[in-house]
Amino acid sequence: MNLIFLYKGLILGFSVAAPVGPIGILCINRTINKNYVSGLITGLGAATADLIYGLIAGFGLTIISDFLISHKLWIQIIGLAFLFYLGVKTLVKKKNEIKFDKSLHKGLFKDYLSTFILTITNPMTILFFIAVFAGLGLANTSNDKISAILLVLGMFFGSAIWWLILSGLSYNLKKRISKKILLRIDFLSGITIIIFGIYILIELMK
Repeated sequence: MNLIFLYKGLILGFSVAAPVGPIGILCINRTINKNYVSGLITGLGAATADLIYGLIAGFGLTIISDFLISHKLWIQIIGLAFLFYLGVKTLVKKKNEIKFDKSLHKGLFKDYLSTFILTITNPMTILFFIAVFAGLGLANTSNDKISAILLVLGMFFGSAIWWLILSGLSYNLKKRISKKILLRIDFLSGITIIIFGIYILIELMK
């Protein structure tokens, strides 16, 4: 049954999202600095970009995927520059900028857009989905397209479940910290994001 691909997608999406990378650091940091919704929206920005790339690969849109892969270096450089920007911005945050914002809507679009950009500037994600589809034996038939769509949707929801859990855990941590501790968390978050950026830069230069 096609629905089995939805279940496989849920497991795969959760597993891929779970390792804490720069998106996870941003999710934790924004949940603590702002609120639960901000952290969740941060994660969903990345999940949406994965969803788009998955659908491109699933529908066999080779013109788009070939273009992105052939220009992957410049696209990744843009994403890398944005990652360093977010890292430095988090690193140099001042104490008077920490407000423990409880608003459920303030800046949500920016939170969503930033992680969407970070993820969409990694065209190699398409190759990941192509490899997954090939590994599961999904060919270019109408029936397999349905299975591919269910798989991609499953991965999106699996990823969303992880961001739901991570932002929830981070929100519980928020209740136990002061602004002084949060300032240190911001500093460590910024350093970690920059380290991820340096690692990606080294990989690009190989």
